[in-house]
Amino acid sequence: MTGSRSLLLACFLSFIAINSNAQHSATQSVVSLTPAIVEAGSPELIVISTPNAKSISGDWLGRKLEFFQRGQKWVALAGVDVEGAAGPSTLQISAQLDNGRPLDLSQTIEIHPAHYRTGTLTVPPKFVEPGPEEQKVIAADAELKTRVFASSAADPLWRGNFRAPVLAQPTDSFGTRRMFNGKLASIHKGMDFRAAMGTVVRASNSGVIVLARPLYYEGNCVIIDHGLGLYTVSMHFSRIDVYEGQRVATGDKLGLSGATGRVTGPHLHWAVRWEGAYLDPAKLLRLNLNEIR
Repeated sequence: MTGSRSLLLACFLSFIAINSNAQHSATQSVVSLTPAIVEAGSPELIVISTPNAKSISGDWLGRKLEFFQRGQKWVALAGVDVEGAAGPSTLQISAQLDNGRPLDLSQTIEIHPAHYRTGTLTVPPKFVEPGPEEQKVIAADAELKTRVFASSAADPLWRGNFRAPVLAQPTDSFGTRRMFNGKLASIHKGMDFRAAMGTVVRASNSGVIVLARPLYYEGNCVIIDHGLGLYTVSMHFSRIDVYEGQRVATGDKLGLSGATGRVTGPHLHWAVRWEGAYLDPAKLLRLNLNEIR
């Protein structure tokens, strides 16, 4: 009888210890977002500090979060699309601990509206109302881009901070509602740089070239896969100096800026895309990632 009581007591103490460890892990776990104020179009560095985690998975705004480990920290580079709705959202995060127990780290994130202006541009009529032949080219381009964005590297290819792709003055054009020839055509989903014809364009971070060819609207276009669904897109080159499948490092020459595609003059359009969401490039450039990669 004494042996049975001892066994029951041991089981009870073990149960208490397991639950105590789980609660301790929960209290020690910290989820941080940078920038802390989340706006539509904002890239977000999500860092989870949690001991004894074997894996982390998550979902935000219908997009899968891909975490990678650095010591006891788990990191994801994500964001909110420029057209994302303001209001509360659920950041779903689940950790699998070394002892096999799950740990829910989900929280509510308030998304604040970003205030963008309206711009008016005049371009050749074929870029506003393309004819049947142009429509075929546009459709083929759309299929190509869908294939390109469908498969990203399974590991982060970027290292450290992202850098501006050209030595030229940027504009605040991201998020601008674009009126082409008097008609609302789109929301501007990139940053424009006032790059004169022939300005050298460089890789903003390391990755793999997944597209390097002319497109209808984009003109001569270069897309870099930085891994885990993150891409940078550079448009309107006068000359492309890289090829698809090529690995590039931060600062490598991609080509020369120009005025190809739907443009009003020479410049570089540079966009940041994560899992289909277009993010503000200026905010990505301000993120301190040097301690992460």
